[in-house]
Amino acid sequence: MHAASIPTEKSVSPALIFILAAACGIIAANLYYAQPLIGSIGSTIGLSSGATALIVTLTQVGYGIGLLFIVPLGDILENRKLILSLLLLTAAVLTIAAVIKSSILFLTASLVIGVGSVAAQILVPYAAHLSPEAVRGRNVGNVMSGLLLGIMLARPISSLVAEYMGWRAIYFISAALMFVLALVLAKALPSRKPSTATAYPALLHSMLHLLKTTAALRRRAIYHACVFGTFSLFWTTVPLVLTSEPFHFTQKEVALFALVGVMGAIVAPAAGRMADHGWVRPATGWALAIVIFSMLLPLLVPSSSALAVPILVVAAILLDMGVSANMVLGQRVIFSLGAELRSRLNGLYMAIFFLGGAIGSAAGGWAYAMGGWEAALLIGIALPAIAMAYYATEFSRKKRAD
Repeated sequence: MHAASIPTEKSVSPALIFILAAACGIIAANLYYAQPLIGSIGSTIGLSSGATALIVTLTQVGYGIGLLFIVPLGDILENRKLILSLLLLTAAVLTIAAVIKSSILFLTASLVIGVGSVAAQILVPYAAHLSPEAVRGRNVGNVMSGLLLGIMLARPISSLVAEYMGWRAIYFISAALMFVLALVLAKALPSRKPSTATAYPALLHSMLHLLKTTAALRRRAIYHACVFGTFSLFWTTVPLVLTSEPFHFTQKEVALFALVGVMGAIVAPAAGRMADHGWVRPATGWALAIVIFSMLLPLLVPSSSALAVPILVVAAILLDMGVSANMVLGQRVIFSLGAELRSRLNGLYMAIFFLGGAIGSAAGGWAYAMGGWEAALLIGIALPAIAMAYYATEFSRKKRAD
């Protein structure tokens, strides 16, 4: 199927940016659909209660593998074909996951779903390639808002679908969406053949070199690993809080609460515009401060208070705002480091902060079990506070803004 090559220094159409944003959200949602359903899935396929967490863990492991070993291919392979291949693979594996009854096969499918879902992280630098410098941050912010919406909406959507249609339905629905998305992108995306002629082993080796030598990448990845750790901690533990005393939320009410938090993603395009105007450094400070404040708020109001739920709603929105803004600011910085490196830089950036998210999620579950909600919140404050302390070194050392 013919597609035109990417034009240089021409503004990409808003329609194509919308398509890229929607695509990123639909793809990224695959990582989170199973999280609220692992109990139901485990009982159906014969997994013990202790092993059900492997469903989510293996999906995340697959995503990490894809970030490190598949996403860098965007720097040497034609991007559109790579994206379409991953979408078709994911559609096939989601279909298999929807019908199989073997726990081993389902866990294997979960791993491959994670690998295939890195197509979203090839689309993000692709959007940066499409965009001239003056509007690159805004366009990346718009695409990232779609990705973040997908992440935030996945859990409530899968909970509601499972309640009315069973857990297998979400896998069938997602498989159909992946196939339709592949058809849409095959027609909508211009082709992009990178000019870099690097062998795959050398490409992987270069990533370690990039991590060692690119201070801006390390800095932005550490910032976001800390705030994404808090994001994962909050959304891992707050359902436990809401379903216990004194709230006693149903799963449907927890899903509605999660939907409210989605409002925070609206700041992603605004953060991109701030970056385009050269305000990365102050905007980063505000983003980190918002994340810290979002975790302080619930500590100020006891759970027995009538204000407890409204405060949690505000905290969720502020948290998602800070995380969304910081992610976009980070990607705007690393995408300015060289067009020929964007896929590798993005793969490293995402892999590092997803590791932070995994640590945050595990720490949140442990803290909640050992010391309750307050202990989890204190860790949620400590993580972005570490990022803020590191951020302060930008000023103390009088470094150029990353």
